[in-house]
Amino acid sequence: MIFKQALRRELSFTTGGVFLVLVTIMVTTLVIRILGYAANGAVNPEDALVLIALATLGYLAVLLTVSLFVATLIVLVRWYKDSEMIVWFASGLSVTSLIRPILQFALPLIIIIALLALFVWPWANRESTLISQRFQQRDDVSMVSAGQFKESAKAERVFFIEELDVDKSEVKNIFVADNKNGRLSIAVSSTGYIQNSEGGEKSIILRNGRRYEGQPTQPDFRILEFNEYSTKIRSKDALAPAPRDREKTVFELLEDPNPVAINPNRAELLWRIGLPLMALGLVLIAIPLAYVNPRLGSYTAMFYAVLIYLIYSNLLNLTQNFVSQGKVSVFIAIWPIHLIALIIAITLIRNRINPSLKWWQRQLPASMTNK
Repeated sequence: MIFKQALRRELSFTTGGVFLVLVTIMVTTLVIRILGYAANGAVNPEDALVLIALATLGYLAVLLTVSLFVATLIVLVRWYKDSEMIVWFASGLSVTSLIRPILQFALPLIIIIALLALFVWPWANRESTLISQRFQQRDDVSMVSAGQFKESAKAERVFFIEELDVDKSEVKNIFVADNKNGRLSIAVSSTGYIQNSEGGEKSIILRNGRRYEGQPTQPDFRILEFNEYSTKIRSKDALAPAPRDREKTVFELLEDPNPVAINPNRAELLWRIGLPLMALGLVLIAIPLAYVNPRLGSYTAMFYAVLIYLIYSNLLNLTQNFVSQGKVSVFIAIWPIHLIALIIAITLIRNRINPSLKWWQRQLPASMTNK
């Protein structure tokens, strides 16, 4: 049918365009934020692109939900504004005729949203955390580069090595500055080597050098000469941190035996299930919400669309917090918001079927309104 083909074609192009715009805005925001973290030393600059990609993957479900809602509104608003909808209505169609083709277009995307929320979202969050933790827990020698001053992960030590032979574990012209308990210690040496100890620890052994302790203006300032001086490097294998709620898979959320984590796990599962349901509710609401008087050319529907999305998403997040705190059972919290959205959609659709009647008459069966 020409009507369905035209609607599906415009929805496809508009959804793709809106999605690309939202992804561009999201990536730009993430670039600014993650590069700021890299500049502050919170993440490795070399991992910035990977972190941006993972964060974008994590938010694809939300972006796709917004794209579907906005695209449906844009297409139908334009049809009303350009009087195309009047042509379709004159051909015997009605507002209810829009529901089936729009749902046929939206359901595959809603399934994709569900898969992204259930599986891609926790995976992307987990990978981002592991990359960040790996950088924070790195050993000091892993960041040493020949000819550069490098600060340790905890900002308590500064290294400088002029030459580094990784194969022989030998270093030359070493400068090590420690700041512990407010006391400065500086060790310099012309040669040294990296020593591996039991338990996974490493140490740098400095040979034939000097050590300066304290402040030169203080009476306890000391200059020591040594044949060998060892400084430990925290290089034990970093254990992966326990996954947070947003990083757990669906099976981990359901099978976690920890009683303290039951409510947070259920709250996270509630949000993941609620996202595709929210996408469905927003699409149904968009059908009657897109009505525009062609003579006025008003885009008030867009204002209401933003308001509805903000209320819907905030209510979903608020319900998630209540379940996480144990104030509401997940079985009670999972359906009211989406049921209300469905009722609002049905009510608005009925109001658009026969706009000549008063709003309360539109809710009655057709046999009663004809009398």
